[in-house]
Amino acid sequence: MTGGVRKPCICIATSTRADWGLLRPVAESLRDSGLVDLRILATNMHLLERYGMTVDEITSAGFDVDARVPIDEAGDSETARARAMAQCLAGTADALADMRPDTIIILGDRYEMLAVASAAAVMRVPIIHIAGGEISEGAVDDSMRHAITKLSALHLTATEPYRRRVIAMGEQPERVINTGAIGVWNVVNRPMMSRDELTDNLGIARGKDFVVATFHPATLDDADPAEGCRAMLDAIDRLSDMHVILTYPNNDARSAGIIDEIERYAASHSDRVTLVKSLGMARYLPAITYARAVIGNSSSGIVEVPSAGTPTVDIGIRQRGRLAGKSVIHCGTTADEIYDAIMLALSDDMQATAALRENPYCKPDTLDIMTCAILDFTASLPVGPKKFYDIQQC
Repeated sequence: MTGGVRKPCICIATSTRADWGLLRPVAESLRDSGLVDLRILATNMHLLERYGMTVDEITSAGFDVDARVPIDEAGDSETARARAMAQCLAGTADALADMRPDTIIILGDRYEMLAVASAAAVMRVPIIHIAGGEISEGAVDDSMRHAITKLSALHLTATEPYRRRVIAMGEQPERVINTGAIGVWNVVNRPMMSRDELTDNLGIARGKDFVVATFHPATLDDADPAEGCRAMLDAIDRLSDMHVILTYPNNDARSAGIIDEIERYAASHSDRVTLVKSLGMARYLPAITYARAVIGNSSSGIVEVPSAGTPTVDIGIRQRGRLAGKSVIHCGTTADEIYDAIMLALSDDMQATAALRENPYCKPDTLDIMTCAILDFTASLPVGPKKFYDIQQC
């Protein structure tokens, strides 16, 4: 309270190491504005020891976690994820009833974020959605993202084509803003540790070349994700003179097999493999900047890594449909296809291409655009019923 005037209450929902790394500068900017009462809701992977209990990254950044919505880790199937969504929806409803926010910020496309958005929509809490309009044909997240778009009142997209796609879904153009990708803003603007500081932290010999690898389940692919991960590791195994930083997957359905594979591989190659549950933004940004290549099927390899000046090897169908820069190499899922793509990434030509840092997701003032859009939106509340925007037919 300032002078007896109530500040608008904004809740930021976060569920993974990845989305908090993206949301943190937004949270800092809103907090530092002094114009809002900022609250944090943490759920899912943030509260799981197996994935590094990354809620601690939020508190260590100086934020209070106002609501913790736990999700039981009760199985590796799609059924378990659907039940987890129900648990997350119920917990979010209780949290929102306690916090009574004026609006809530949700990033991306994960199943638990659809549960958060569903609770908010039913409870008439306007949703600000970051990163709508994107396509990832190989993951069920694609449908989740579009569903969250239709539940949301303000849309902050990462590119102009994505902005147009959200409008094509019936959203009012004045409520859809191309901000650029906040993860790219992090890469360009966040101070980061030196290469020696990073390698000392991770126990890697100074001056040793390394790659960063992360493999997630492609949830719409019938193939066994553990086999895809094994093929990636087989390809990486041929880089005998290169150190490997392996990170855990998200806790999507069928992720347990991937964890088994990377843990087994790391244990048998401890001299040249560092396995990390969560690098956190402080280590992730320098890792992708100093790496010779980033390998796997994470959206970060498409969106953020090009601005770090590092080539990306994008494996399989998980990210198919996303806009991608020239430093992103798409490949199949066999060990030979992955190895050939890695060799291309390590070539002098591709290293030079990546060094140009050309990236369709980059806008220099992303954080300012986001902050202003969010503050303007909260100042205009209540929003009233949404109206469907019909595009004129030719």
